[in-house]
Amino acid sequence: MLIRDSRFRPRPDVAHPSRRGLLAAGGALGLGAVLAACGDDSGSGGTDSGGTDGGWRFKDDRGEVARVDRTPERIVGYVASAAALHDFGVECTGVFGPTTTPDGGRDLQAGDLDVDGLTVLGNAYGQFNVEKYASLRPELLVTNMQEPPVLWYLPEESTEEITSLAPAVGIRTSGTTLTKAIGRYADLAAALGADLGADKVVRAKSRFEKAAQTLTRTAGDRRGLKVLAVSASAEMLYAAVAEDFGDLRYYKELGVEFVTPGKPGERGFWEESSWETIDRFEADVIMVDRRTGNLQPDQLAESKPTWRRLPAVAAGQVIPWQSEAHHSYAGHAPLIEALADALRDAKQVIR
Repeated sequence: MLIRDSRFRPRPDVAHPSRRGLLAAGGALGLGAVLAACGDDSGSGGTDSGGTDGGWRFKDDRGEVARVDRTPERIVGYVASAAALHDFGVECTGVFGPTTTPDGGRDLQAGDLDVDGLTVLGNAYGQFNVEKYASLRPELLVTNMQEPPVLWYLPEESTEEITSLAPAVGIRTSGTTLTKAIGRYADLAAALGADLGADKVVRAKSRFEKAAQTLTRTAGDRRGLKVLAVSASAEMLYAAVAEDFGDLRYYKELGVEFVTPGKPGERGFWEESSWETIDRFEADVIMVDRRTGNLQPDQLAESKPTWRRLPAVAAGQVIPWQSEAHHSYAGHAPLIEALADALRDAKQVIR
């Protein structure tokens, strides 16, 4: 089934190239600026919390201020938002978005969440049980924003009703840097009572910074290696424009060399290709979108002969890409480490 929204460009997503929005990033940074940003969790949206009236406030990335009488405890979040808050020490009561897999396991977008202990309001795009949401007596809703001011994963037809039940906070994850998006979740977590000086958080941030340094060194040592990030459906292969994705752009800032698709769509982000013409994408390493519903390397190897003939595939240099990872230091550090390991072990197969 294809879900279309005329305001947004089709994209490879949980099941099909159809859900709106994309992870994107802002301007390029030098390594020094990148690592400096890791140490600055202030963000640009501004934190407006507390106050002389004893209430709780938080200014989100739409510029809107969420206000409640006291620090919210019954928080409902998009699953990746909940996973990010969890990593900073704040727990949600309910979630929406890809949380469990068809076999009942935890979806990769849920991070380290204990999904069995959460109320799931909807597990796919377009699903949001408003009645169940109301029964939770929510005090705050938190989600990403791919194209502000639209709140990510809220069905358009019920957004007004949903946001009437509790204040909403939108954190921008497109059109900004990866480190700034992580910093904004840190801002929100701190406003909700998290201790950003807790050992768990400090260790995660240190690991993130060390991973970034390692990737920079590795990319420098392996100059000339070309990396391509893709998402795959039965009908199409989608080649990512690295500049338009927050994580890929960050990796590029750290020195990773990405293949640049020559004919992306009108709004960027992807170049679509039929399976008969994918040989025009020449890369030494291919990153494949891991999100549930997208075809994975083993499925591609079985069903797409042209995939098997790609040099990177023939050389066994295909790695996973978690294209919608949750925005925390703990969420991204292992992904950066894995990319550094893959580049270190890869050989150049494109001349």
